[in-house]
Amino acid sequence: MNINKLILVILFGIIFCANDSGDNHSIRLDYESHVDIAGFQFSHNGCVDNVYGGDAKESGFQISASNSVFLAFSFEGKVIKAGSGTLVNFDGDVNTECLSGIIFSDSKGKKLNVSFSTNGKSNGCEEDVDVCLSLIDKHHQEHSIPFSLYHAIPFIGILLSIAVIPLVNHHFWEHNFGKISFFWALAFIIPFYLLVNSFHVVTESLLHTLFFEYIPFIVLLLSLFTVSGGICLKGKLVGTPQLNLIILGIGTALASWMGTTGAAMLLIRPLLRANKWRTNKVHTVVFFIFLVANIGGALTPLGDPPLFLGFLKGVDFFWTTANLFLPMIYVSIVLLILYYFIDSYYYKKEEKIPEEETDLKSIEILGKVNFIFLALVIGAVLMSGFWNPNYSIPIYGHVTVELQNILRDILLLVITFLSIKFTEASIRNQNGFTWFPIVEVAKLFIGIFITITPVLAILKVPDVGALQWIKDLCSSELMYFWITGLLSAFLDNAPTYLVFFDVAGGDAATLMVEPLRLTLLAISSGAVFLGAMTYIGNAPNFMVRAIAEENGVKMPSFFGFMAWSFSILGLTFISYSLIFLF
Repeated sequence: MNINKLILVILFGIIFCANDSGDNHSIRLDYESHVDIAGFQFSHNGCVDNVYGGDAKESGFQISASNSVFLAFSFEGKVIKAGSGTLVNFDGDVNTECLSGIIFSDSKGKKLNVSFSTNGKSNGCEEDVDVCLSLIDKHHQEHSIPFSLYHAIPFIGILLSIAVIPLVNHHFWEHNFGKISFFWALAFIIPFYLLVNSFHVVTESLLHTLFFEYIPFIVLLLSLFTVSGGICLKGKLVGTPQLNLIILGIGTALASWMGTTGAAMLLIRPLLRANKWRTNKVHTVVFFIFLVANIGGALTPLGDPPLFLGFLKGVDFFWTTANLFLPMIYVSIVLLILYYFIDSYYYKKEEKIPEEETDLKSIEILGKVNFIFLALVIGAVLMSGFWNPNYSIPIYGHVTVELQNILRDILLLVITFLSIKFTEASIRNQNGFTWFPIVEVAKLFIGIFITITPVLAILKVPDVGALQWIKDLCSSELMYFWITGLLSAFLDNAPTYLVFFDVAGGDAATLMVEPLRLTLLAISSGAVFLGAMTYIGNAPNFMVRAIAEENGVKMPSFFGFMAWSFSILGLTFISYSLIFLF
């Protein structure tokens, strides 16, 4: 599959993020009017940052805004027909108190009687009111969708499909996993529509998932996958316990500075080539996922999406470096020592051990230009975190995308194309590079991102909801670690981090210092560390598994991998939590 088709697959969308900054406060101005509206004007005290979209735009109105006034009208005499809907959308801290001087007129220039609703809906005004207005907070609206646990069945279904179908019929799975993902997505979307009876709400929800979560997620993965796949490490590498330990250690150290995905994609192929002669090598890939694809990313916001979201929420860039350094070192050393003994045991069981040894002088790196592209990828991600022009582009309804995020994703796609253009095809061929792993992740994770919507929505509801009992368990740092971590293992760890960040208070300045420092440490380490517990806990897990299987490694099933992780990581994390969080 060529890259043009792959990009089409991504941007075509609904084939099938990490990052949603969550900072844009979007308000919808709904209306119900008994007469046609020819124009309107509001004064404000600076609370409105941006005005856009809605029926005003759909009706051909010109929308103008200044620091104190915004107005909308048509040069061509067009009107907003009598009825109800969304008049415009606001960005800013908008409420009824900050709006004044409200003037609406009909097609004859007559001033209309306007009032804000008394019940929060656009039909809560007196009968003599011509236009009834209501402000709808986007955040509140998302929480108001009455999802039940039944709506989580498609999410459970896609997880069970990933776990079971490859075991029952691997050939069927390889050729139909995209259709299966699409089926479960529809299995959520259709009941979702029946629940809200609104195409508008469903479309907004899906576009929010697409633009805020999925596209940033898959574009970043694509760029790292492509760039790192253009770097080929050649030479005499013999997969001994000593060499494997060195590669795992280097990958763990790199993960916090080039991302778990970047480090994993850079080193998994050299590791597989070095161990190609070995019969027993599954454990090496499993520990690679544990360390390089997850735990190693704990030291900076570049390492793992949850920490990047924390950075956008106000957590200092090097707070994780200072506070997670000892926990990451402890967990990494325990696992590296354990790996060395396990690998040494399996090494001795090999029937034919090569006589040749690793020759470090023979190592040659091809595709060095991709190190420049790798630095550009990191720079693009950092740019989207540090630079905020406070400008958003409306997509649909209250779905807007911030300019810095659009620019980041465009830069990442450009870097991807440049990597392909300036890397010789022979280098990728020597690397055993194919597009299948990223295509598999793209198709499966769009289904996961869509079907996970009700689970995260229920978790986000403050103080109530079918899953409130889970949040109520967070009475200590130990519980924050285990609950955040276990949910991150099966849900997307980035929004799970945000849920418990808010449960703990949501104020970064307070959480970074005593007495809540350990709480933030527990949430951060839980989201990062326990992403290693399942194949879907972190995107690199799935990609490493796919690349390993492409290279002839018979990887454990979904539940088989969990057997490895719960037995090895479970004990390691119990000791960590008792030492650092108790």
